[in-house]
Amino acid sequence: MHGAPSTPNRLVRAWQLAAPFWRSRESRPALALLLGVIGLTLGAVWLNVQFNSWNSAFYNSLQARDSAAFGHQLLIFSGLAAAFIVAAVYRLYLNQLLQMRWRKWMTDKLLGRWLEGGTQYRLRFADGGSPDNPDQRIAEDVRLFVSSTLELSLGLLNAVVTLVSFAGILWALSGDYVLPIGDGIRIPGFMLWAALLYSVAGSWLIHRLGRPLTRLNAEQQRREADFRFGLVRAREHGEAIALSRSEADEQARLKGAFGLLLDNWLALVLRIKRLTWFSSGYGQLAVVFPFLAAAPRYFSGGIELGGLMQTAQAFDQVQGATSWFVDAYASLAEWFATIDRLSGFEAAIAATHAQAARSRIQRRAGADEVRIEDLETRRPDGSVMGTLGSLSLSPGEHTLIGGPSGIGKSTLLRALAGLWPHGSGSLQVPAEADSLFLPQQPYLPAGTLREALGEATDTPDARLQAALESVHLAELAGQLEVRRDWGRELSPGEQQRLAFARILLRRPRWVFLDEATSALDETIEARLYELLRRELPDTTVVSVAHRSSLARHHQRQVWLGASGPAQSGRAASAGALALEA
Repeated sequence: MHGAPSTPNRLVRAWQLAAPFWRSRESRPALALLLGVIGLTLGAVWLNVQFNSWNSAFYNSLQARDSAAFGHQLLIFSGLAAAFIVAAVYRLYLNQLLQMRWRKWMTDKLLGRWLEGGTQYRLRFADGGSPDNPDQRIAEDVRLFVSSTLELSLGLLNAVVTLVSFAGILWALSGDYVLPIGDGIRIPGFMLWAALLYSVAGSWLIHRLGRPLTRLNAEQQRREADFRFGLVRAREHGEAIALSRSEADEQARLKGAFGLLLDNWLALVLRIKRLTWFSSGYGQLAVVFPFLAAAPRYFSGGIELGGLMQTAQAFDQVQGATSWFVDAYASLAEWFATIDRLSGFEAAIAATHAQAARSRIQRRAGADEVRIEDLETRRPDGSVMGTLGSLSLSPGEHTLIGGPSGIGKSTLLRALAGLWPHGSGSLQVPAEADSLFLPQQPYLPAGTLREALGEATDTPDARLQAALESVHLAELAGQLEVRRDWGRELSPGEQQRLAFARILLRRPRWVFLDEATSALDETIEARLYELLRRELPDTTVVSVAHRSSLARHHQRQVWLGASGPAQSGRAASAGALALEA
């Protein structure tokens, strides 16, 4: 893959992803679990060494037809096997507990950074492009990274310790081998060198064959996530698809996404097939190779059957340890792909935060009024969207902001909310705790109706029910603890009325409404605005809307247009307004 990170670079990225966890408050219990897993891993290697010694004694007792020695060796085996089973069970158990802790911490961290200060919204405008499928990266890639990091690192540790433990044993068992060249070339520890050469050759070949797997795995993860996203989107927009009779078009799009998935999957399968041809042959040859290499000494009487079996088992351990790269290659390719996706996601989040920090729109929260000075909003590509010379909105003065579609009315509210970093100028806004912004499409989380209202469990039911009745949703007053996907359950008009109930419950000092009554008829719309004026007399309402019917509910109107503002009500502060259409 052109421009793909090198292996050392990926290892650096893996450390950057993992290190914060081991420096966090979770590190002490996690370190205790890790030490337990490492101790059990080393214990398993020690048991394998004991099994190796047991092999020699057991097969020698068979060759000697010594039934007493045979029974004794079975007792020894029972003890070793019981210890090995206990070590294996608790190694797996502690490893999974460690994975749970690590994944929870990493998921919490990524969720916090992703949802911090509207980052999840601003990511779509990130420098270098928006990362695809954040949901998959947080849910799936974090799980794969944690499990693969532990599996591969512990596997490498096991391989290194096994190699150190069995290299000396195999050296001692190998004896000398004399190559029939000239007067003969004596090679001490021949079996050890044979195992190392066999593994190095296999590792080099497997790397040559499997190099494209990292790219193919990363692409497969992306296409799988794209297909799942398409299915979720079709489910969420099921009504619109059905009413517009767009099922055939949607099916074609989903089939196209699935076809792309299958194309990459086929390339992945073919590459894995080639890899499996080699790795299977490599593994089968490894079964008989030590016997072939040690057979001359056995048939010459240099070693007995037990020595042959011990040598073969020691060779298998050394060869297995030095072939760790061969056995783990597919897992490494998937791990590298996961590292690329997670580090890319974190880099995009960091770039978004940096973009917000260097924004030339200076926003100060905590003011008693809204004041805008020399505001220039730009599109993410840098082109100018609009300019606003000077505008102030005073407490208690309800203001309606209008203008033709595409003039930048919603972008103005996004800038006031601190979500739009593209542009320049100065903004003074009320404190976030005193402000509530409502978009045209309210966000209603799946859960209880109480949660959809954004209220804690200690809020009295009577207060919630009164708020629902005030916004003409009395039929929902008895369903506060009912758990549903309210965003799909309620119509757009009901959702907007539910959002007004939130205003009544939170009682903010400032409310910014972005087409927040677009799904309501004018009668209900008028009742809701009158309700705010009556129930929240100290709350200042700033509305963005197209309807002229809203004018009577506001003391002041500001019309944004390319030729300048047209205002009614109280005179505006000095300054020119010009927004490009």
